[in-house]
Amino acid sequence: MPSTCPDLAASTAALAARAKPRRVPANVAFVLLATVLFAFFFAASAPSPLFVVFQHAWHFSSSMLTVAFAIYAIALLLSLLVAGSLSDHIGRRPVVLAALVLQAVAMGLFLLANDIGGLIVARVVQGVATGIASGALSAAVVEAAPASRKRLGALITSVSPLAGLAVGALLTGIAVKFSVQPVLWVFGGLALVFAAGAVVVLWMPETVTPRAGALASLVPRVSIPVKARVEFVRGLPVFIAVWALGGLFLSLAPSLMLHVFGVDNGVVNGLTVAVLSGMGAIAPTLLGRFAAPRPAVFGMASMVIGLALLLASLATRSLALFFVGTAVAGIGFGGAFSALVQALAPLAQSHERGELFAAIFVVSYLAFSLPAMLAGFLVAPLGLLNTAQGYAAVLLLIAAFGTWRQAAALAGKGRASSVSE
Repeated sequence: MPSTCPDLAASTAALAARAKPRRVPANVAFVLLATVLFAFFFAASAPSPLFVVFQHAWHFSSSMLTVAFAIYAIALLLSLLVAGSLSDHIGRRPVVLAALVLQAVAMGLFLLANDIGGLIVARVVQGVATGIASGALSAAVVEAAPASRKRLGALITSVSPLAGLAVGALLTGIAVKFSVQPVLWVFGGLALVFAAGAVVVLWMPETVTPRAGALASLVPRVSIPVKARVEFVRGLPVFIAVWALGGLFLSLAPSLMLHVFGVDNGVVNGLTVAVLSGMGAIAPTLLGRFAAPRPAVFGMASMVIGLALLLASLATRSLALFFVGTAVAGIGFGGAFSALVQALAPLAQSHERGELFAAIFVVSYLAFSLPAMLAGFLVAPLGLLNTAQGYAAVLLLIAAFGTWRQAAALAGKGRASSVSE
């Protein structure tokens, strides 16, 4: 009889072990989560080279083209305001899972669209899915990073979106050029990727402990931790200039290629976004050797120089100069944004991080969508070239102001260091 107790205990332990769901190791989860974040932004830029194709097929105006682009960012923003901190309460995994399912649905809607209305519906669903995922995924990547390399997680949250934008635009442009059914290849493939991602996330470990207040968190609000507020406010010109430039490229760059530079080529259309975002993805590595806030200063200075070159290219209609300016601006695009994310992330506690990333994306996507939409409505009265030149000139002024703010912070740190010595 006594021997039955150990047997019973062993059986109970075995049953408990079998009942407990298996999860992938944390280091594998880190890679998979970063890949999922990359995929969301790959899908974000994938429609860009196709906008001109859709415009030719469905005969809608440039203003409607920018609406189709910007409605994605507006839907993303609204979902961020509602669900940006939900994952802090119910966990990262269920939020990411729901976003992946919704994103797969959005890819199916792209496949079914046959007019501008269908395209806008697909973009709305895509924006909602990305907005739900952005805060949760960014926070999950930081938390799943190895304990000794949390900065690596913050770096990936800033590099993966830019790399995704670059690869998504480039591969879609190649599909437009060389495939007879680019829409099927691009969105059919992405639908499968997101469906597979939803299955994989079921085995992901949870990175936060669920806590009360989930329903209250759905009330739209933006919260910035007290310790991060000074740095966040100082970085506002950076966020605005960086993402407004991205909005210009993803919405109107293919139209500029056709109507200003006389180039009708899917690969070139994809390259306009790929060069900007690709250099942005590389920039954190190039500038990462410098201590903060130097990367932000160098990044914003690159934005100023790049925008000046872009204005010169539009004035002279030089395609080569356009891509040189795009590459230089791209260094600022990624370098400045990454530097700010890496400076802000350690200033938030784990339960505040979802709201902090939501705040970052709220500012970023307002800058990403509203100026591009305004530009689209100005094309008819002002012309595409004049609109693009005015847009770039305003961004140059904002970037110059941002450079000054970051340089002033650097000078202040230098003075404080000399006084302490």
